[in-house]
Amino acid sequence: MSHSAVVDSWRERERALRRRGHDVTVVSAARWQEGGREVPLVPRPGEAVVAAPTLGHHPALFVYDPRPLWAALGEPLDVIDVHEEPFALATAEVLLLRWLRRQRAPYVLYTAQNLDKRYPVPFRWVERAALRGARGVSACNAAAARIAERKGFPGRARTIDLGTDLSVFTPAGAADRRAGGAAERSGQADAPLVGYAGRLDPAKGVDVLVRAAALEATVRVRVAGDGPERESLEALADQLGIADRVEFVGPLAAEALPDFYRSLDALAVPSLTTASWVEQFGRVALEAMACGTPVVVSDSGALPGAVDGAALVVPEGDPAALAKALQQVTSDAVVRSRLVADGLRRAQASSWDEVATAYERLYRLAAHDRITETTGGSASIAERPLDVVVVAYGQPALLARALAPLDGLSVTVVDNSSSPEVRAVVERTRARYVDPGRNGGFAAGVNEGLRRADPRADVLLVNPDAVIDRPAIETLRAALAADGTLATVGPAQFDATGRPSRVAWPFPTPLGTWVDAAGLGRLRRSSYVIGSVLLLRQEALEQVGPFDDERFFLYSEETDWAYRATRLGWRHRVVDEVNVEHEGAATSTDESRREGHFLAAHEIYLRKHYGALGWQVSRAGNVAGSVVRAALLRGDGRRAARERALLYLRGPARHESRPADARTVPAPTEAS
Repeated sequence: MSHSAVVDSWRERERALRRRGHDVTVVSAARWQEGGREVPLVPRPGEAVVAAPTLGHHPALFVYDPRPLWAALGEPLDVIDVHEEPFALATAEVLLLRWLRRQRAPYVLYTAQNLDKRYPVPFRWVERAALRGARGVSACNAAAARIAERKGFPGRARTIDLGTDLSVFTPAGAADRRAGGAAERSGQADAPLVGYAGRLDPAKGVDVLVRAAALEATVRVRVAGDGPERESLEALADQLGIADRVEFVGPLAAEALPDFYRSLDALAVPSLTTASWVEQFGRVALEAMACGTPVVVSDSGALPGAVDGAALVVPEGDPAALAKALQQVTSDAVVRSRLVADGLRRAQASSWDEVATAYERLYRLAAHDRITETTGGSASIAERPLDVVVVAYGQPALLARALAPLDGLSVTVVDNSSSPEVRAVVERTRARYVDPGRNGGFAAGVNEGLRRADPRADVLLVNPDAVIDRPAIETLRAALAADGTLATVGPAQFDATGRPSRVAWPFPTPLGTWVDAAGLGRLRRSSYVIGSVLLLRQEALEQVGPFDDERFFLYSEETDWAYRATRLGWRHRVVDEVNVEHEGAATSTDESRREGHFLAAHEIYLRKHYGALGWQVSRAGNVAGSVVRAALLRGDGRRAARERALLYLRGPARHESRPADARTVPAPTEAS
C-alpha cells in the first residue's frame, strides 16, 4: 500500500520484483498531488495496481477508501508492505483492517522522517504500536532508521535508496549536453550552466544558490520548479544584479527531467534545515548523477549520505562555500571527471534492480517462518560459515581452557581487559585477538566480534568460563538448521561440581516480578536462553541487529536481544542433549559489584520495554519480595535481602558503578 505509487515511475520497484518471480499487488491512491499537480493513477496494461480513492491530501492525515484494502487483505499473502509513515492515519487504517480481516501475514513499514519528533495523541500511539508490531522497517536515510528503532521497532531498520530509473536517466554526449542550454543568450553561450530542480520554498535553499551565483560571475543558473518563493527569488536575482544570469523555467514534466540534467554543467541541491523539516534523501542528486552531471549538495539532513562521497558537500546556508564548489566543478577538469565517474557508480547502486534486491531481502526476513524453504533446506544452513566470539576479561587460564576445543574454527577473542596475558594466550592459538581499548561491557564486546564476523555466518557466543567441544557445536548447529523459526539455541549446562544450571528463563515483566515475589515463579514459561554458550542464526542477527551496547553494560543484554527477536517472530530453544560445563561468574571477583550490575540491567531492560510505569510496578514487586525474604530468612540471607530492597528503593541504574571507559547513558531519574 502506497499513495506515492500513483506516480508511474515510482512503481518500478514492484516491476523489478515481478521480474524476479514475485507476485506483487499494489494498492495506490486513485489520484494524488505530486510536484504541484494532481496525478491520476494510470496502470500499465496487465499491471496489478488497485486504485483506492482517498479522503484527505496530507501524507499523514489521509485515509483510503477501505473497500479496496479489505479485498486485498483477504488474499493469501506472505508480506504486507505498508509504504506509509508509521504515525500516519493510513497506516493505522491498514493495520486495523488487517486485524479485522484476521490476516496473519507479517507487515513491514517505511519511514523517511529524520527529525525525532514527538507527535500528539493519537499519532504517537499509532506510531509506537505500528513499530512494535512490524517485522521490518525500510528507511531512505540512516537517521530515520535509527529514529524508528528508538521509537519502538525491535529490530534493525534497513536503509534503502528511493530508486533511480537507469533506463531513463542516462548520460549523454557533450553535444547533447549543450542542447537545452541557454546558448541563445548573447555573449553567454559558453558560460557554465548550474541548475536546480525542485519545489521553490525556503527550506530548499534556492536563495543560497542565487547568492552564490552573484559571488561567482562565471556561472549561469537555471531553476526548474515552482512554489511560494518564486517571486521573491526573482526579486533577489534582480536586486543582486544578476537577473540576466538566472533563468526560471517553471515546473517540468517528469519526462523532461533527463534532458534538463544533461543540459547542465552542474546540479546544485542547496537544502536548508528548519525546525520542522530536513532533507530526507535528495532523489534529484542521484538522477543527475545517472545523467553524468556533477552534483554539489549542502550538508542538510540525509544529503551527504545519499550522495555517498560522489558529490561535493558544502555547509548549508553558505553562499561563499557553494560558489567556490561550483567554480571548482565547472573549471577543474580533474574534479569534474572524478565526480562524473563517482556519480555514475553511485547512481548504479541506486538502480531499481538494486532497490528490489534490498526489498526482497527485507521481505524474506519478515517471512522467516519459511526461511528453511527459501534458503534451500536445512543442509544449506548447516553448511554455512560459523564464527565464534569470545568476550574475555582477564582470567587467562580459563580462557586457554575454553579456546582449546575451538581450535580450527574461526574464533575472535575480544579482550575487554586489554591484558597482555590474555593476548599471549590468544596468540598461542589460531584465534583472532581484538583489543577494543576500553571495557565497554559484554554487549559492546559481542558487537566488536560481530563486526569482524563473516556476514553470512551463524555466530556462536562462548564465555571464557565455559567449555564446549566440536561434537556439541555440531549438534547445536543441526538443531538450529532443523527449525527455521529458531533465532538461538543453547546447550544444557552444569557447573564445576556437576550440578545442573538453569539456562532457560522467562522474560522479565512487571507482572512477572509480582509472580516471582509470591513464590510462583516456577509457573512462568521460559522464553529465552542465557548467553554463556549461545548459537545465533545469521538471519536473526541481520533482522534484529547487534546487541544494545548503548544501554547495557553487563547482564540482560542477551535478554534484550532475545526479546526483540521474539517480537520479530523468532523463538529460542535449549538443546537438552548437549550438556556443557560453565562455571558461572568465574571472571568476576566482586560479588557486590556484580549484583549491582545485574539489578541495574534489570531496571534498564524494564524501562526500555515497559516504560517508567512498568519499572515502578516491577520495583514495587521486587521491594515487596525482598522485604518478605528478609523477614523469613536468617543470617547472610536476611542481610542480602535487606541490601537488595534498599538498592531497589535507591534505584539500581543510578547507583551502578561502571568502568570510566564504558559507554554510558544518562542515569534515569525517578520521574522518567
